[in-house]
Amino acid sequence: MKPGKGAVFFIAVLLLVSTILASGCTDSGSEGGDSREVKSGDTVQVDYTGKLENGTVFDTSREDVAKQEGMYVEGREYAPLTFVAGSGQVIQGFDEGVIGMKVGEEKTIEIPPEEAYGEYNEAGILVIPIEELNITNRSELPQAGQTFTDMYGRPFKITAVNDTHITIDTNHPLAGKTLIFDIKLVSIE
Repeated sequence: MKPGKGAVFFIAVLLLVSTILASGCTDSGSEGGDSREVKSGDTVQVDYTGKLENGTVFDTSREDVAKQEGMYVEGREYAPLTFVAGSGQVIQGFDEGVIGMKVGEEKTIEIPPEEAYGEYNEAGILVIPIEELNITNRSELPQAGQTFTDMYGRPFKITAVNDTHITIDTNHPLAGKTLIFDIKLVSIE
């Protein structure tokens, strides 16, 4: 008995569908596939290079860029940044910038100070009398240009030292600056 044209067509379609399913060439929406977009709550990995408006690179996850820019640090692990999108683990503008991206997508985002490290605040400049520091040996005085962290991990910089006072700047080093990031979404977990 010869199979009819309808049966041959049915078997061909069945083989085609099973081949597609077995190869994984389907997109199950938010469960996988190249069309999945980052949404709040997704754990993502991104490669990035952060620059100031004048083009100066201040940070990168890429070793080749660090070496090219003369900012390579021996022993630092250059790897994609992993964070949970929308969780506040990174600055607001960066957090919002990855939402909607797809794996492999690259883009440049410009982040104003209010979505980065805030505006520069003159009230963050503090002048402290040396006598309040309880330093008995003048050689223990910090020098202008030195950077320290407070007990909460926030950086501050010594901007001036004279015979009677020390001036410190508690603003983040990137406060008041527009930041530009070239980012590439490496993965969505």
